[in-house]
Amino acid sequence: MNEEYFSRRDIVKLSALLTAAGTLPLIDAFNSRAFAADEPVKIGYLPITDATPLLVAHANGLFEAEGITAEKPVLFRSWSQLVEAFVSGQVNVVHVLSPIAVWARYGSKVPAKVVAWNHTAGSALTVSKDIASVKDLGGKTIAIPFWYSIHNIVLQELLRANGLTPVTKKAAVAANEVNLVILPPPDMVPALASKQIAGYIVAEPFNAAGEALGVGKILRFTGDVWKDHACCVVLVHERNLDERADWSQKVVNALVKAQIWTRANRAETAKLLSKDGANKYTPHAVEVLTKVLSPEKTDVAGYVASGAILHEDWHAQRIDFQPYPYPSYTEELVGLLKKTLVEGDKGFLEALDPAFAAKDLVNDSFVKKAIAANGGLAAFGLPEQFERKEVIAT
Repeated sequence: MNEEYFSRRDIVKLSALLTAAGTLPLIDAFNSRAFAADEPVKIGYLPITDATPLLVAHANGLFEAEGITAEKPVLFRSWSQLVEAFVSGQVNVVHVLSPIAVWARYGSKVPAKVVAWNHTAGSALTVSKDIASVKDLGGKTIAIPFWYSIHNIVLQELLRANGLTPVTKKAAVAANEVNLVILPPPDMVPALASKQIAGYIVAEPFNAAGEALGVGKILRFTGDVWKDHACCVVLVHERNLDERADWSQKVVNALVKAQIWTRANRAETAKLLSKDGANKYTPHAVEVLTKVLSPEKTDVAGYVASGAILHEDWHAQRIDFQPYPYPSYTEELVGLLKKTLVEGDKGFLEALDPAFAAKDLVNDSFVKKAIAANGGLAAFGLPEQFERKEVIAT
């Protein structure tokens, strides 16, 4: 499918786009567009499991059930294309990696807010079969999808906890260093198979694909490092939230219902998202998606035995769904971003207060109403409180 997301070309484009100068023309284009109260839902997505609730809501007619219309979701080949289409208003509901949401709002002043989490966990560190522990990554090269990703953050936490230092662009890597390189997710599996890299950390279903092809194994799941962490979040323009509050509420209602449905229909969701599904939302085989969304109990037991899952008592799913954006997560995310190695200018992070970002980046009023109308947090197996303590255990 020639996906370019997080190729070097895409990174250059996205980096140029997410500057104040780069976004200004797009924001102007959005503000100049006719703003109809009945404008349909226009979803933009990449063909990965991160997009699941958006696609389920469309496939199951949940937007129409709320009294609003939705166009067929638009598949983008790169994050730069997706972000550009969103900022300019060509699409109005998207999923983005949570660190990109931070970068967009504070690095380039995009007037958009997170209205819900799209999913939790859903990523893993996949390595060659001769790697037995994180310490074995010393002196080797690991691929990440992007600097501003939960994958980069979790990987670097794992490395530091094991006495390893993340580095980039080094010809010679010391025994206590791990060289980080950017690779598009579709290129990660073949790169591991050809031993160009020792492993990769990325969203599903590329970890499951590596397993299915026999080229690698799961060393750790990110959800087993940072308990119930968000990965992709739902981003909506502030103008829609302010001027079309009723429409915005109905969009979030549909997404909350989509997550509840997905949790109860995991195997069916895999079929719905697959290349054999009616809408052919993604190019992935149903078998690979099923391994992610509805794994066998024997799979879980195997991961516990291998050490890929160290915290069995967390009862974490390989990918899970719950929409509430806990403020503590955003605070922790910003704090960790400040100390995470990234290439490029991250000056905007220096003065960014984590507590401020938790209140300013997120508008949780819509999702709170939607959750209350659909069984409360208990519908997602959570206690009825909108606060929690972040748990990171490497």
